[in-house]
Amino acid sequence: MTIPPQSDFTIHNLPFGIFSTNDDPPPRPGIAIGEYVLDLQAAHKMGLFSELTFDKKSLHQPTLNHFISQGRPVWRALRQRVQQLLTTTDRAQAAQVEKCLVAQSMATMHLPVAIGDYTDFYSSEEHATNVGKMFRDPVNALLPNWKHLPVAYHGRASSICVSGTNFHRPKGQIRPNDAEPPLFSPTRSLDFELEMAAIIGQSNALGEPVTTTEAEDHIFGFVLFNDWSARDVQRWEYVPLGPFLAKNFFSSMSPWIVTLDALEPFRVPGPLQDPAVLSYLQCSGNHHFDVSLEVGLTPAGGQETVISRANFKHLYWNVVQQLAHHTVNGCNLQVGDVLASGTISGATPDSFGSMLELTWGGKNPLTLPDGSERKFILDGDTVTMRAVAERGDIRVGFGEVRNRVLPTM
Repeated sequence: MTIPPQSDFTIHNLPFGIFSTNDDPPPRPGIAIGEYVLDLQAAHKMGLFSELTFDKKSLHQPTLNHFISQGRPVWRALRQRVQQLLTTTDRAQAAQVEKCLVAQSMATMHLPVAIGDYTDFYSSEEHATNVGKMFRDPVNALLPNWKHLPVAYHGRASSICVSGTNFHRPKGQIRPNDAEPPLFSPTRSLDFELEMAAIIGQSNALGEPVTTTEAEDHIFGFVLFNDWSARDVQRWEYVPLGPFLAKNFFSSMSPWIVTLDALEPFRVPGPLQDPAVLSYLQCSGNHHFDVSLEVGLTPAGGQETVISRANFKHLYWNVVQQLAHHTVNGCNLQVGDVLASGTISGATPDSFGSMLELTWGGKNPLTLPDGSERKFILDGDTVTMRAVAERGDIRVGFGEVRNRVLPTM
């Protein structure tokens, strides 16, 4: 099998997902390789996993939750076995593997996990600073607690959809200016948020915190995540309890979960944390990942323009700190839960991870190649996010998360 050199899904990656086909409709687990999906259920039926010890019934489920719940040794063993099968020189075995391959063009992708709960963090210092400058204080942009704890809020899990799902412009209360009362209206400030999200792979019991040392054993992998936002609704409603209708209408994630093992070559140090964090948030080793991110905007009938390029490594708070903080009070996370990073922005204007920042609240519109301007996202626009990590001849990609905005219902 030939894998295109710029494929996201190389032998170094092997992300997990859930797919179906017209010929075989029930959703089932698969692993992406090049332009194909390795059907794990079919491979199991052929006896290709007979040497592995785990509950094979998990390969006959419409989500990955059962498989994931069996723990990191199982995830790792299956991924390593698939690497062996895809590189085997045994012709008979290679022929068996080939029978288990499905063209991605023939596959329908589904949410890879059943999501019980969703938490959205606020972990980019650059993003938090930009928002603080716009809405609070140009000098002291960060709130006093921001560098002491990973700020977060609980989001709505039921409205998270897989890439390729289109959605209608949401409505809510907005207040265009302070001189007038609020009104009920479709949002006039629809925005994307460029994020990554961790998928929880191991539960913790109620009352039992997870330490930063233990945290990575509780993380199955990462997906690309777009936390769509209605900024004008958010501006009016967020005091005193934070976002509600501005965020719960729709979020989207990429269909393939890239494992921590695949991201191992891309670990990098994080930024210096000053002031020093409390002991339960302290951690050793590198828990940031050098993953390049980009956002493309395509108007209806037009061509895509890349409007932002950022990097996952720039977050102030890393994923093990997020998880440790989430559970330090005894909160019990469950397999399939989603922990999103919050908007990822870099230090330069072309690396900002939202339209709010790219246009500075709409004051500096973007001009697209067709001459049209964007302060925020319009009906008919498609937003596409991509992520890839590269080092030498190792390339690990996340695919994409893509959504088109439909008019208000």
